[in-house]
Amino acid sequence: MNWKSSLAVLTLLSAAAIWTTQAVSAADSSDTKPQIPRPDGKPADMTKPVQVFILLGQSNMVGLGKVAGGEVSLENAVKNKKKYSYLIDDEGKWTERKDVRNVRVMVGRGGGMQLFNNEWMTVKGGNLGPEYGIGHAVGNAVDAPVMILKSCIGNRSLGWDLLPPGSERFEFDGKVYAGYKDRPDSWAVDTAKGTATEPGPWLDKNGKPIDWYAGKQYDDDTANAKKVLSELDKYYPDAKGYEVAGFFFWQGEKDGGNAGHAAKYEQNLVRFIQQLRKDFNAPGAKFVLATLGEGTKGSEGNGGKILNAQLAVDGATGKYPEFKGNVATVYTNPLSLGGSGNSHYNGNAETYMNVGEAMGQAMVELLKETK
Repeated sequence: MNWKSSLAVLTLLSAAAIWTTQAVSAADSSDTKPQIPRPDGKPADMTKPVQVFILLGQSNMVGLGKVAGGEVSLENAVKNKKKYSYLIDDEGKWTERKDVRNVRVMVGRGGGMQLFNNEWMTVKGGNLGPEYGIGHAVGNAVDAPVMILKSCIGNRSLGWDLLPPGSERFEFDGKVYAGYKDRPDSWAVDTAKGTATEPGPWLDKNGKPIDWYAGKQYDDDTANAKKVLSELDKYYPDAKGYEVAGFFFWQGEKDGGNAGHAAKYEQNLVRFIQQLRKDFNAPGAKFVLATLGEGTKGSEGNGGKILNAQLAVDGATGKYPEFKGNVATVYTNPLSLGGSGNSHYNGNAETYMNVGEAMGQAMVELLKETK
């Protein structure tokens, strides 16, 4: 994407009005906090193409923070603890942005695409993910229509369900792990021959073929996002085209339960970033990912491998020159208020808001670098 084009001009508003600090990235930055103003209620400049930001991952990206009910809810954080004040107006009602669309889709139980959200960005429903923090941060910084397009489902691993095209088989600890479109996820090495055997038919307990393969969730999630974009007028009224400006990714819990997937996480993550840009014809799209809140630098085991892989792709402090200025990793441990990814951070809305704001801020900083 050519950000120099007059069709995609970024107006990065006054730093004093929006950000009091620099972006949260892989560097330790627990004290940084964006100050986000209330939306002004004005529509975007509809002569410009919609800037699309695609959200991918597993259950915590889907969102399991509580909107109402109890100490950990968003209502309590906003209305009683006076946090995230941009989410409510003077009457205490949820604000609504007229320049950011919030769209969420997921694979339905019978296949196909199920639509959950298609509205101007406002707090709605019983749960939240990081989309409100992301949407308000990016919406304030981009002088063009913005779409937050979430396409994901829970309990999915990068090493299996979300495995990107081009991924090859590999051996680890006596097993062969699936490459893209293989099934099942792994099978034993022929120890007598010392070579990998071809997997047999993958059947359920009733002897019926299992309709799943390595990378199927990647295929489904990207297909659903493309379907939304192919019918843009249904999701962004009066839109004049679109550009995929960036990707957000929050994931890693399921890979932590599989030593083979954890060992290959970095390689899979690099390919995942590269393949998404290729599949959406968006070589310049920025990529922001968040680590798991329970992960601490210097930790070991599968969780440590996943965290190190996520830190390795950060464009500022990681080890991949191709990601400089276009990939950012948000280290979320200082932002998390307890629990783990697998426990969905105990439903604490503040964790989801903190992570969302930090991810959104990191994206804004990447867009600034391009401009």
